Amino acid sequence: MASICVFCASSEAIDARWVELGAAVGAELAARGHRLVSGGGSISTMGALARAARAGGAHTTGVIPRSLVDREVADHDADELLVTPDMRTRKGQMDARSDAFLVLPGGIGTLEELLEIWVARVLGMHNRPVVVLDPAGLYAPLREQIRVLVEQRFMRPAAAERLVWTSTVPAALDAIEAELVLPTTAEPDAAEVAEP
Repeated sequence: MASICVFCASSEAIDARWVELGAAVGAELAARGHRLVSGGGSISTMGALARAARAGGAHTTGVIPRSLVDREVADHDADELLVTPDMRTRKGQMDARSDAFLVLPGGIGTLEELLEIWVARVLGMHNRPVVVLDPAGLYAPLREQIRVLVEQRFMRPAAAERLVWTSTVPAALDAIEAELVLPTTAEPDAAEVAEP
C-alpha cells in the first residue's frame, strides 16, 4: 500500500470529462489498496478524486493553504485535512507524505507541481515515481517542448526519461507500481553503502 499524491485541477469551468477522470483515478487507487494525498479541495477534479477514493475505502489526506480554503472549498470529509500557511508549505507537506506522484490534466498550478517534483527527481532529491496521465493529449505541447530541449541539449535524455507518460487510468497506476520503492526500516547492507 502506497500513499499516492495526485496533482489535478480545481477549476469548475473545465469539461465534465476531466472530473470523471478524477473519479476514475480515485476509484482505481482505492481498488488497489493505496492511500490518496491531494490538494485538499472538494470541487472539480480534485473533489471527485477524493470522494471516489473514500467511497472505495481509501484513506484520504488533503493539504490546502489557508488562502484557498474557501476558494477551493476545503475537503472537510478528508480523513486528514491539513491547512497550511502558504503554497510552499502545502507542497512540502504533500511531498513528505507521498510515495509516488500522479499528474492529471490541470492548469498552471498543476503544471508547476509537475515541474517541481520532476526536477527534484532529476536532481536526485528523491527517487519516487512521477507519472503523467494524459488520455486526450492535453500535455502534447509540453512533450514536444521536452523533445526540443533534449534535441538542443538543454536537457539530458535521462532527465526526460524520469517522467513517465500514460494515457489510461490502469496504465498510470501500473507505471507507479512498477517502480514504486516503499521505505523500509531495515538497515542497509554494508556492501550496498560502500563506494562504487
